[in-house]
Amino acid sequence: MAETATLDQQDEIALRAREARRARLRKKAPGMVLRYAILLIMLVIMIGPFLWQLSTSLKGMGSDLYSMPPQFIPEDPTLAAYGRVGEVVPVWRYVLNSFIVAGGAVVGEVIGATLAGYALARLRFRGVKLALSVFLMGILIPGEVILIAKYLLTQQMGLNNTLLGVILPTVVGSLNVLLMRSAFMAIPHAMDEAAMLDGANAWQRFHHIALPSVKGMVTVVAIFSFVGAWDEFLWPLIVLSDQNLYTLTVGLNFLQGTFTNDPRVVAAGTIIAIVPLIILFFSLQRYFFRGIGEGGLKG
Repeated sequence: MAETATLDQQDEIALRAREARRARLRKKAPGMVLRYAILLIMLVIMIGPFLWQLSTSLKGMGSDLYSMPPQFIPEDPTLAAYGRVGEVVPVWRYVLNSFIVAGGAVVGEVIGATLAGYALARLRFRGVKLALSVFLMGILIPGEVILIAKYLLTQQMGLNNTLLGVILPTVVGSLNVLLMRSAFMAIPHAMDEAAMLDGANAWQRFHHIALPSVKGMVTVVAIFSFVGAWDEFLWPLIVLSDQNLYTLTVGLNFLQGTFTNDPRVVAAGTIIAIVPLIILFFSLQRYFFRGIGEGGLKG
């Protein structure tokens, strides 16, 4: 009898817990519906233009691009517009140039921002607060303000009309340095103290202790620098004069001009420029989200 009473009490407790959860869900339901509605609207605003460009690039010459209501799914999809992109501009040469520029920017940013961030976070030297202030000010200054100075410096170095001239001013961004500094600051100082007692110098502490703990943030910096260099338009347009050295964003500008004015071709060129970024993000998204919350040591 006692066991039966105990089972009845457990069932009653479980029933009350379920009723309490349902009551909480009913109270939260309006707020959840509102949040999901806002997220859905944001998703449509952000992904809508991309879907429209993709749809336009797949439509044939006989399709109405401006039908009402808009037709996102082409009736007779074709890849002809992608072939015409290569006929109008040397798109694959531009893609190669963009990969060279973006790759150089990633290497420079990862090395420079990681070393600078570690120095600001873990080393003690005279002027560290001044150096930190300089990087903070670098975030506040718009890039257009120093554009002329960068151009004159690049010209004096003889790097105008070279891909190296496009790469150098984009390495070691202030934001990436501060991101790396925040990641290094989250590592307990006791690890450094233990390593120093074992005779490790600054480079050994950086390589064997600090760097393995911030791999996620390094990935974030790499993604940010790649996307920034890949999407950059104004600086390559100013520095480069040889069309064979144009990056993809600059070269695709010639898809719409006096002799070419086909929205399908422009849309196809846009999709070609976006696809590498999508592949990069989905390949590294696990490390990206881990890096956003980079902090404590990994077990």
